[in-house]
Amino acid sequence: MKALKISMLVLGIIIVLGYLLPERISMPVKGATSADWNQDTFWYEPWGSSGVHKGIDIFGHQGVDVVSAVDGLVVFSGTIAKGGQVVVILGPKWRIHYYAHLDSRKTSMFEPVTSGETIGKLGDSGNAKGKPPHLHYSILRMIPAPWAMDSSTQGYKKAFYLDPGAFLLGQ
Repeated sequence: MKALKISMLVLGIIIVLGYLLPERISMPVKGATSADWNQDTFWYEPWGSSGVHKGIDIFGHQGVDVVSAVDGLVVFSGTIAKGGQVVVILGPKWRIHYYAHLDSRKTSMFEPVTSGETIGKLGDSGNAKGKPPHLHYSILRMIPAPWAMDSSTQGYKKAFYLDPGAFLLGQ
């Protein structure tokens, strides 16, 4: 019983520290600026089979470095149908950073990464095949924010998704 209490205390400390860690942010596409994505595309609709666009697409040249926007831990590095070559990083504040349509990945699961560290190369994999090379970048909350919900299409999901553009611009 005492070991369980200690384990719960340690878990509680880890959860609190993970939420309080500072976020050091980097632009996830090397050399890109805010001019390389359309700031109106977050939650834009109609957007294919997903209905609304729950991230931003940052455009650049094929093979340019894609870097981690934050310090974190790679929790997935692999291939999925829509996203193609994908890297998923658990960052500060228990936020999930999703990087999709990569040409290649330079990370493996459970690898720690720092903000600005290369995690892959820009591409057009997944459902972006044949389109200009770009990174689909999304940020998800693991702890929902009900106050962020609104009446837009799928607006209840805004409790979980942050606007990466506003995040990158410090808004």
